[in-house]
Amino acid sequence: TMLAATLGFVKQFLPDWPEWALDVLIIMTGLLLVTGALTSLYVTEEEKQDQEYVKKDGAATTNGAAEAAKSQHELLAKYHGFRFKYVSVYAVIMLADWMQGTHMYTLYMSYGVNVSALFLTGFLSGGIFAPFLGSFVDKFGRKRSCIVYCLLEIAINVMEGYENFTVLMIGRVMGGVSTNLLFSAFESWMTTEHRHQGFPESWLSRTYSQCSIVNGATAIFAGVVAQFLEDFFGHIGPFHGAVGLTTVAMLMILGWKENYGEEQAGDHSKSTIVHQFVEGWKTTIRDSRVWRIGMIQALSEGAMYTFVFMWVPTLLSLEPAGGVPTGCVFSALMMAITMGGLIFPPFQALVKMVLGSEAGSSELCASIVYLVASATMAIPAVLLTPADIESTILGGFASIIASFMVVEMCVGLFMPVAGTLRAHYVPDALQGGILNIFRLPLNAIVVSGTYATNVLPTHVVFQMVCGCFLAAAVLQVTMIEGAMRTGKAKAD
Repeated sequence: TMLAATLGFVKQFLPDWPEWALDVLIIMTGLLLVTGALTSLYVTEEEKQDQEYVKKDGAATTNGAAEAAKSQHELLAKYHGFRFKYVSVYAVIMLADWMQGTHMYTLYMSYGVNVSALFLTGFLSGGIFAPFLGSFVDKFGRKRSCIVYCLLEIAINVMEGYENFTVLMIGRVMGGVSTNLLFSAFESWMTTEHRHQGFPESWLSRTYSQCSIVNGATAIFAGVVAQFLEDFFGHIGPFHGAVGLTTVAMLMILGWKENYGEEQAGDHSKSTIVHQFVEGWKTTIRDSRVWRIGMIQALSEGAMYTFVFMWVPTLLSLEPAGGVPTGCVFSALMMAITMGGLIFPPFQALVKMVLGSEAGSSELCASIVYLVASATMAIPAVLLTPADIESTILGGFASIIASFMVVEMCVGLFMPVAGTLRAHYVPDALQGGILNIFRLPLNAIVVSGTYATNVLPTHVVFQMVCGCFLAAAVLQVTMIEGAMRTGKAKAD
């Protein structure tokens, strides 16, 4: 067939990896290129408005119309500059983070230390510091907190070069703190600054979608760069590269404006860390929408991290011909994430069109994505049961690989919509604190999932992952009606 002939031709120029892995990589590359080409032809509702702003700017005949068009055009140009400033830093930070993640396991293995103990220490540290760290972010300042993150990461990556378990353990404790900062300080700064600049709320999803695409793209690139550095400098090479990248990101952050957890300018100077901490917990407990968003994040991301721990040992246990080239499969999975980020804008627009309004569309988008992820993880949960494992080895391997790709595409889809929902429901004044409170149940699920991968059968762990995604979908569905009712009330 034409597909087989094309695959055979391309394989001549690729490394001598197993045939099944090359097929996956080539197919995913083709799908990514097609997705990119098709989505580039799609014009979102917001982009149509952008084009209208430009048209009005050139065609306005009255002074009032010309002035209004000019104002909209300037706001749009200002937003693009703001988004580029944030996404540029995000790209460098995520590139450095991915470079460490792809080689941390092999580095620790080369030291002959207890790898599980180090990873669990990092998650436990994140859980312990999460309730207090967010209040610090809101009070101390989001920009300063981002700089603290960079300083911590530089120190951690330098410490990774010491073949001493105590030093590595201290680094993992610091890593728990830095991870909380990574997933709260940066997002809090961006959301608050977006509103300070007067940009429309609907434009937040654009930034989150761009971040999802960049996250997948940098992960693919990180695998190549990290391998190059490892070839030249040994297992520690990617960590030295991460030091350089994090330093660059820190210098870029210096150009940001500072913002705080505040209702009005200057409120942060009157509040205390204890006040921020107490108010963050009160808001989370009292507002069911906030704690539901937090639980949805914990369930979905907890399931995602558990899957991350599971995919390598699962594929190895199936003993595919030629083994498992993890770098090759990792790149294919990251392409799937990138595809999810590219698909999100037209997918969101389709959901809006079906609903007939913007209200509730993000909630419905997230519900659909979590349901698809749950259904996808049901495939390995069923195929890897002891009764079916022999038939899986013989013929179900392709189905499991496909399910892994689809669930990663779902990750690329739910990253922007989850970010949009957090920005919508979590108050600016307490965002840093509440985002870190969300990480308490998340870390608990991740620690449980990590432990489960060591003591439970593979199919049972995938059943748990499937259940977490399903629970996230059910919780998200409960928010759709309220969102539509609120949107209708505002319209009236």
